[in-house]
Amino acid sequence: MSKEAEVRQKALKPKMTFSDFWTKYSTLIIMVIMLIVFGALEPKAFVSTNNLIKIIEQSSITILLACGEFFGILLAGIDLSVGSVMALSGVVSAKLLGAGWGVVPTLLVGVIGFGALVGAINGGLINITGLHPFIITLGTQAIFRGLTVILAQSRPVPAVAFARTFGGKLFGVIPTPIFIALLTAAFLVFFTTKSKAGRNLYAIGGNKKAAWFAGIHVKKHFILAFVISGICASLAGMVNISRLASAEPNAGTGYETFAIASAIIGGTSFFGGIGKIPRVVLGAIIIGIINNGINMVGLSAYYQQIAMGALIIIAVTLDRFFGTSKKSEV
Repeated sequence: MSKEAEVRQKALKPKMTFSDFWTKYSTLIIMVIMLIVFGALEPKAFVSTNNLIKIIEQSSITILLACGEFFGILLAGIDLSVGSVMALSGVVSAKLLGAGWGVVPTLLVGVIGFGALVGAINGGLINITGLHPFIITLGTQAIFRGLTVILAQSRPVPAVAFARTFGGKLFGVIPTPIFIALLTAAFLVFFTTKSKAGRNLYAIGGNKKAAWFAGIHVKKHFILAFVISGICASLAGMVNISRLASAEPNAGTGYETFAIASAIIGGTSFFGGIGKIPRVVLGAIIIGIINNGINMVGLSAYYQQIAMGALIIIAVTLDRFFGTSKKSEV
């Protein structure tokens, strides 16, 4: 290629705008800022290898919940029930273990099967009523939490078998919760990028009516999205009871905020149709960095709630005015 042709090609290439820059690098920028801030405040303890691994391990539950929440938001909806599903699935699994079920049958029925069931209930109710997912999952959030307390009789349910199986380290190196979270995320990356159903979910989130005219069965895909969310929440419940060796009835309370914040900070558009699982994982790790850093500097846990709320507002606002949702209006 001649120099003249190279110059012409460069001239035709559009310059990167702030919108492009924010869309591409926002999650990474936020993570770097958080690492610098807390690293400066606690340089020795915070940046140690053990603490960084601990952050990712502590973020494993948030990663799983956020990966499920991603699908609700991808459809321009939301799933407010993920924290309650996490708790209910944990109690159901612990009860099955206590009844003499083995780890594998409990994993298949109490975790994956039960998560798919409650997800299908959410998706089915959305389809039948025609109500926004916010309303449906707000209701099921309360229902599932009430069932959790009733089933557990307001006290912890032992789950020692899960703790022995999933509470340690894989090959003595990788904490099992990290492996479960990243393996789930890797599967969902494949699903969203390589499968027809995954691509259809993006189409529905971008324009539901256009997707319907294109021959996509919108209602089936809504159920699929919430089934995935339910399974991810149940896996989070499994990881939680594996770490604690028991299922707590109040587990996951308020965790839907962490899941939503992770997805939004990870670049998932609240207006639907846009987002990537790897960035959601980074978003969840950012939440873990904030929680860990706030604890290390000795601030009250209430500051975590302030930080989560502020980040959600800032991320959605920037997406609205500079990000991908702004481009879709042009």
